[in-house]
Amino acid sequence: GFIFQVTSFQGVAVRSLSTSSPHDHPEHGRLVYKGNLAKAVLGVKFFSYSTSIFNLFMMPYIMLKSGIGVESLLVQAAFYGLIGIFTFVTPITLHILTKGYVIRLYYKDEVDTYTAITYNAILAEKATVFHQKDVKIPDITKMFTTFYAKTKSMLVNPTLFPNPQDYNHLMGYDKSSFFKLEDLEE
Repeated sequence: GFIFQVTSFQGVAVRSLSTSSPHDHPEHGRLVYKGNLAKAVLGVKFFSYSTSIFNLFMMPYIMLKSGIGVESLLVQAAFYGLIGIFTFVTPITLHILTKGYVIRLYYKDEVDTYTAITYNAILAEKATVFHQKDVKIPDITKMFTTFYAKTKSMLVNPTLFPNPQDYNHLMGYDKSSFFKLEDLEE
């Protein structure tokens, strides 16, 4: 019973600390999108970083106990190369692939600006502010890019926008000149 009571108390305390609506942010505006993979991206990156740090700390111990220093230069190079791939290349690759994943997107109607919240290299939230006119859609569909905000690639899932008009406005589909009535009449 004691652990359950503490857990319940912590849950209530956390909920009672929130004073604003979860859909509005005083600085960024109205929440228009929330990525459903935010916790998974954070968890995978954290796991990758923690295993890399563990590898760095265990390396001297492994080298002393395994006797790798006695073997040939080729074996040493292969061993260090393999450890280096898992220690450095995996976290860097994960960061490159997920740096544009938008965990939350806010919209400020008054100034027509968006604020995209992503994770940076040290797993902290990073805010990128841009105007709708800064949004560029790639000519070719890219695997980890839905649009570019200025030059930064962003990845969102269009089906996760609660209001489809918000997605249409973000991408500029609401003011598209492709299917205007005046063009069709001419």
